[in-house]
Amino acid sequence: MRICIINTGGTISSTGQPLAPMAADRFARAAQDLLGPALAAALPGDALHFDTGLRFSDDGPGTLDSTDLRPSDWCRIARRVLDLYADHDAFVILHGTDTMDYTGAALPLLLNVFDDLGLARAALSKPVILTGAQLPLFTDTPAGLVLNAGSDALANLTGALSCARLRLPEVAIFFDGRLLRGCRALKVSTTRFAAFDSPHLAPLAERGIGIRRGTVAPLPGPAAPDLALDAPAAHARAMAQLDAVQACIDDQRVVQITAVPADHRAAAPMLAQQVRAALDQGATGLLLEGFGPGNVPAGNGAIAQVLADADVPVLIASRVIGGQVGAFDYAAGAWIAATGAVAGGDMTPVAALAKMVVLTAAAPHHGWDRATLAALLARGLTGECAPTDRMDGPLWPGQVLTCGPVRLENDPDAGPRLMRGGAVLWQAPGPGVLRMQGERLALIGHDGAVLWSGPPAPGAVAILSDDPPALRMIDPAHRAAPVTALAG
Repeated sequence: MRICIINTGGTISSTGQPLAPMAADRFARAAQDLLGPALAAALPGDALHFDTGLRFSDDGPGTLDSTDLRPSDWCRIARRVLDLYADHDAFVILHGTDTMDYTGAALPLLLNVFDDLGLARAALSKPVILTGAQLPLFTDTPAGLVLNAGSDALANLTGALSCARLRLPEVAIFFDGRLLRGCRALKVSTTRFAAFDSPHLAPLAERGIGIRRGTVAPLPGPAAPDLALDAPAAHARAMAQLDAVQACIDDQRVVQITAVPADHRAAAPMLAQQVRAALDQGATGLLLEGFGPGNVPAGNGAIAQVLADADVPVLIASRVIGGQVGAFDYAAGAWIAATGAVAGGDMTPVAALAKMVVLTAAAPHHGWDRATLAALLARGLTGECAPTDRMDGPLWPGQVLTCGPVRLENDPDAGPRLMRGGAVLWQAPGPGVLRMQGERLALIGHDGAVLWSGPPAPGAVAILSDDPPALRMIDPAHRAAPVTALAG
């Protein structure tokens, strides 16, 4: 297996007092001289390439402390992966811990290309694993660089390389023995070796005596060979998107504002003033961190008014590490949906910000209008949130799919029904489980009887749409004319 190691900087490759990242070529020589035999023994049959072609600046070492990374630097990392894609089977990216979770959330959106329904038209087909360390890998001595025996760096590097052999087609973070989905990870500690956690998703794999796959299914990868980044046309689509995004991504001004306890009954509540100031200063998107399940104080109506007046996307996340924003069921947040703000589901605020920045930069290239952009922000594209608009398994009684104002809810007593607002557009003949049976979507009663079935749609996925309100069966490989499974 051919594994490419790309060094962006960060603690793992830092030396000196104060610590600063060394140049990629110096780090590569040290790794080969001091670790070469050990890595070869640990990874028999693998060919490791320490790439030195990525530079963030022509001055100095060319690497960066991740504190200094800008959104356009995410694009530089993605471009290096795409430039080397055909020559390697997997990529391990050495990165600083300060913003590794932001890069882990941004790279999947830059290495995949999605259409207006969130289906991949160019898809990552190889592992891209970020790793780093809380302590440097090497230490400077009068005799030169030596291995830092007390560091977590070697275990993280070899663990990431070992996990690359699983060939999971997604961007992940390996740290302290666990492989986490990159867009689900959060930095949670500056003092423990367990620096990252994933509050809503179990690890993809764990390293102990060997590598053990987790209970979470990896992302599926390309729906067809011509959609994989290995294919020239798909690779060209990803490059064209990257060119367009990189040209304007640093101009995206997504402002993140956290709700805090305050007197929101004032004539001009502080939160409303902050939102208005951000809009007046040219914000291209707003990310609000609400309390609990996304609740934001309504105050005297000023906050609702300023959000409704915003002409940029507004995404609501939860400041709670394990928070999830849903249907705004509490009175303290029920007014939010009427403003047009998008519920962020179980996205972390880190993933939400990276997603807003990348998608708003990509929108002009793809011709996405405001409604399409809002729909994509709510959809799970790269596993950054649980999908709410498509069936990834049976729809059991009590479960709901949503797409804007359209809901497909499986009522335990009445059975599945398609609704828009309070209007019922389609009603199933009775209670049961909505699931695929062969090539058809079917409603299965408690005794196994088929109570209803839709038209045949081989190989399709069921996606809820708003315009028109319908559950549509769409072939993700060819994006053929969708089959309507049920409609109002």
